[in-house]
Amino acid sequence: MNIRLLSLLILSATILSCQKEKKQDPFEISNNRIGLLTNKVSVKQLDSIFANDSIAKRIAGGQSLRNANEIEVFEKGGGKLLVLEVRKESDPSSTIQNIQIIDPRFKTSSGLSSASVFKDIKDHYTISKINNTLSTAVIFVDSIQAYFTIDKKQLAREFQFNTDSKIKTADIPDSAKIKHFWIHWDEK
Repeated sequence: MNIRLLSLLILSATILSCQKEKKQDPFEISNNRIGLLTNKVSVKQLDSIFANDSIAKRIAGGQSLRNANEIEVFEKGGGKLLVLEVRKESDPSSTIQNIQIIDPRFKTSSGLSSASVFKDIKDHYTISKINNTLSTAVIFVDSIQAYFTIDKKQLAREFQFNTDSKIKTADIPDSAKIKHFWIHWDEK
């Protein structure tokens, strides 16, 4: 009798554990996912995904206009979380192409966030390439679909006023702070 009871308890526990769904971390950055946002989500679904937050869409002709295809996501308390760039402006079925990570609570599995430094990128990811722009070094990490900017003021003077010099990993100090953290999702 005890063996039957024990077997029944084990079977019940197994069934119950299989039924429990893993709750998605609202701040986890992983491949094709940032919290509850995925690369398949359309603009018209954003209100339900960010139901506890505020969404501000930029309107063409507005004074604060940088890009008319930008959507800013704010916490109810007012802090900015993300900036979303839509693939096709004014198309509610369009998906998101680029996401700027503002809030440092959004992190990868290795703890990389908008508050990280270059060492955090270098120690945990393979850097695909580094571009030298007018004011920043742009670091690409293809494995997480991300790119980061680091202000060139944090680099040696030889790079600060020159866009022709090739910037290598060794040229960026470990303590260089990330200026911007972007995720790019391909259309496919």
